[in-house]
Amino acid sequence: MFSAMNLLLNFQVFVRKVIELHDKYLAYVNNCFQNHTLFHKALKEAFELFCNKGVAGSSSAELLATFCDNILKKGGSEKLSDEAIEETLEKVVKLLAYISDKDLFAEFYRKKLARRLLFDKSANDEHERSILTKLKQQCGGQFTSKMEGMVTDLTLARENQASFEEYLSNNPIANPGIDLTVTVLTTGFWPSYKSFDLNLPAEMVRCVEVFKEFYQTKTKHRKLTWIYSLGTCNINGKFEPKTIELVVTTYQASALLLFNASDRLSYQEIMTQLNLSDDDVVRLLHSLSCAKYKILNKEPSTKTISPTDVFEFNSKFTDKMRRIKIPLPPVDEKKKVIEDVDKDRRYAIDASIVRIMKSRKVLGYQQLVMECVEQLGRMFKPDVKAIKKRIEDLITRDYLERDKDNPNLFKYLA
Repeated sequence: MFSAMNLLLNFQVFVRKVIELHDKYLAYVNNCFQNHTLFHKALKEAFELFCNKGVAGSSSAELLATFCDNILKKGGSEKLSDEAIEETLEKVVKLLAYISDKDLFAEFYRKKLARRLLFDKSANDEHERSILTKLKQQCGGQFTSKMEGMVTDLTLARENQASFEEYLSNNPIANPGIDLTVTVLTTGFWPSYKSFDLNLPAEMVRCVEVFKEFYQTKTKHRKLTWIYSLGTCNINGKFEPKTIELVVTTYQASALLLFNASDRLSYQEIMTQLNLSDDDVVRLLHSLSCAKYKILNKEPSTKTISPTDVFEFNSKFTDKMRRIKIPLPPVDEKKKVIEDVDKDRRYAIDASIVRIMKSRKVLGYQQLVMECVEQLGRMFKPDVKAIKKRIEDLITRDYLERDKDNPNLFKYLA
């Protein structure tokens, strides 16, 4: 935890230093070399060279997205005035121009934006919209369309919640007796999340049913998919010393509520009753029995979770606070982001090849690769091997065919 925080601060310092370096040399070009295009070109090439190198196992795209997140979220390490934030965001967007993997930045940024919006971590709506405007000017409307959709979604979700509360006050018989806030999102805008059929406790099932009934009154043509992995719950833990309000995730709440009906439960019983994967069960049971707040006692009393463990409610638990938040260890999203970007790139290369071949009908291999690289260069630098692989794939799917006499010549099949 400590080393991760240090690494984050080092990355923040690194991006700050790069911004200062850019300011310094840009001033030289403007003031000492009369804004000469030759020196602007040299500055651009120099920054492109080192901005596209990795830093301690992270890409510059990821570092820039994390730097923005730290500025835009509540409680970030950067304490800046509104003017300083605007100026810094402007400079970050200028640096982004030198990075070839802009699509990777967009995906990391979108993941972090989603967390800020969904968990009320965003410090200022104006700054969120401001950087999207800057990114749109720099990279085009397609680059920011999903992010803009996410920000708009949150506004619509608040209106939707107000309608739901009005519906409950007009139908007191439908009220589930639990305060329920539902954020309805548009699938296409947001990052993809795992959606498990978690076996909810009866109290929560009633909440879901009530909201479905309400939503049916608004629209008949939309299907709701519940993302329980993003949910949070406030539950009262009635311990012997005192009652403490626990702020937990929906997964953690579902696990704890099982102990209302049973004194002891084995790992396997919890897993079966919740209908979750091994990884998720290990994470949530570790957070409840091995971390700072031991709400559950575990046998044997080790620091790791194993499938033979048995758990029981720790009735002796106490804390000086009346309300505590029990964090669930975060999942490293880096690998998934890179996988998602690679998948999107395959689609983008396919679409580019088909577009080019549709207009040209017949084209040589080198020319096709060159035009493809040129078309996609604004978002990422496509690898020639990847393009070759996509061409082969499109041939097997009957979009293209090789010329019988010249294997380096391709024809478009309408």
